[in-house]
Formats: sequence, structure tokens, C-alpha cells
Amino acid sequence: GKLTMSIPPYFASLIDPDNPKCPIRLQSIPQGHELTTSKEEMRDPCGEDKHSPVHGLVHRYPDRVLFLVNEMCAMYCRYCTRSRMVGDGERTLSTETYKAAFDYIRAHKEIRDVLISGGDPLTLSDKVLEYIIQNLKSIDHVEFVRIGTRIPVTLPQRVTPELVDMLKNYSPIWMSIHFNHPSEITDRVKAACNLIADSGIPMGSQTVLLKDVNDDPAVMKSLMHELLKIRVRPYYIYQCDPIVGSKHFRTPVSTGLRIMEQLRGHTTGYAVPTYVIDGPGGGGKIPISPEYIVGRKKDRYVMRNYSGETFEYFDPQFDE
Repeated sequence: GKLTMSIPPYFASLIDPDNPKCPIRLQSIPQGHELTTSKEEMRDPCGEDKHSPVHGLVHRYPDRVLFLVNEMCAMYCRYCTRSRMVGDGERTLSTETYKAAFDYIRAHKEIRDVLISGGDPLTLSDKVLEYIIQNLKSIDHVEFVRIGTRIPVTLPQRVTPELVDMLKNYSPIWMSIHFNHPSEITDRVKAACNLIADSGIPMGSQTVLLKDVNDDPAVMKSLMHELLKIRVRPYYIYQCDPIVGSKHFRTPVSTGLRIMEQLRGHTTGYAVPTYVIDGPGGGGKIPISPEYIVGRKKDRYVMRNYSGETFEYFDPQFDE
């Protein structure tokens, strides 16, 4: 089946009714293009299912796991890489499922980092979310707990003093928030992020590169600047995964490289995220960057800077 539609009234209120290309509309309202499938598209483009040792856990990298704690979001992004599992899934998983995940993490002492995601973990009640975090924090070798969410953007009212006070009890906790366009950063979103930041929770952004939404260097630069102003560190720009029915969202890789060219050197380094492609089928994140080494002359590297000027750097390995 196709991904269901859900959009909170707050986020729907941001749609420009007179603009069919409104970036909020494109991300949240189904289009006929979703019914078209291309040969390269997959139900599970990141290969998460084959790296899942127990239900709800994805163990792809050596020292960290992805913990999918539910199958529900406040809004279903039309390019969702987990459209195979969200929408008609469970708001919360069973206690037995959670316990099996805790047991797996406890038994694998190489795991030091757990990313809590879903679905969206902030659609859970504070009580259930605390149960999950409390259990993870009780495992000695788990040093790092992160929450991946889009709730502060799509339903900022969910970010309450009670929620952040609970999270603060389990410091340090980090939060990765999915932002895609400057128009998402409203006064309510700013207030939610201020609440999170003031509680001592560092925030990073995750942005998906989307055609007609943010595939313009000026739009992306504006987004990165606005994020820094609300204490969210730009972290990743993702090439849109080849999920089924996503061709109308996906841009050429050259578009992402052009955006990175217009960020690096043209604005503060804090505003420059890492551009990545998830290796199809489970290869993990592969960083993609413009090439700044343009040649080599015996003992020297020839490099170019952000404005295209070239410089020669003596390589110390040739110093005898």
C-alpha cells in the first residue's frame, strides 16, 4: 500500500493556498507522482531490514545501533525512507519487543551509541519515552543516546517543559531534528528549540535534498543560517533515498555538490553540514564533497579554494 497521509493542523496552516509549489505542501500532501515507480527504487533503500538482529533494532555500524521505537509520526513526509513500515504501524511497540532490544544492546558491549528513532519517538508519551531512555542509560557501555525527530518542526506544541525536564534528568542526550526549509522555522518552532537548548540538549539538523523544496543554494544557505540562530547545528544533508514513488523529489548528485560549493567558504563553517548518500541496499552513509585537490606536482599538492584560486602545498612526506 501507499504511505498514508497525516498532517497536524499547525503544519497545515503553514501551507500557502495560492502556491502549488509551496515547500510545505510538497513535503506533506500526496501527489500523483507517488504512483509512478522507477526501476532503481526500493521499499527498503537503506537495507535496514537485513541489518536488524531483533525487531526494532538496526545494527549496521560497529559501535552504534538505530532503535526504531515506534511506527508512527505526527506527519508523514512524502519521501519517507521508512514508508514500508510507518503510517499504519504501531504507536508504541510491545514491552517484550523493547526488552529484546535492551537485551541485545546489553549483550553487545561494542555498542556505545544508540539513536532512538521510528516513526517519531516524540509521538510517544513522556512515560514510555522515559522508560526507553532509562533502560538504555542503565547499560554501562552505552555512552551516547540520541533522539531523531521531526516533531519540533511539525508539532512544536509537543515540546513541553515537562518533556524537556524529563530528558534533562538523563543528560547527556542529543537531538537530531529534521528541517528542510526556512519557512518551517516559525516563532513556535523557535520557542520549542529554545526550550530544548536551554535544558542543555545539543541539537543537530538533518535535511533531505528535495527537488523544488530546497534544491537552490540560496534557500539552503538561508536554512542553515536560520538553524544556527536557533542553536541547531547543521549536521547532514541527505541525498533523497530512492524509495518507491520518489523520483519527483530526487535531484542529480551534481545539485548537492553545487550547494556544498556555495556553502563552503561562502559562509561560516558552522553552517556547512556534511552531504551524504546512503549506499543503496545497506552501505551506510557515504560523504560526498566537491574536489578541492586538483593535481599533484612531485612533492606538492595543487589545491583550489572556495573562489577557484589554486595553491601549491608542499607535502611533508618529501622532506628529507
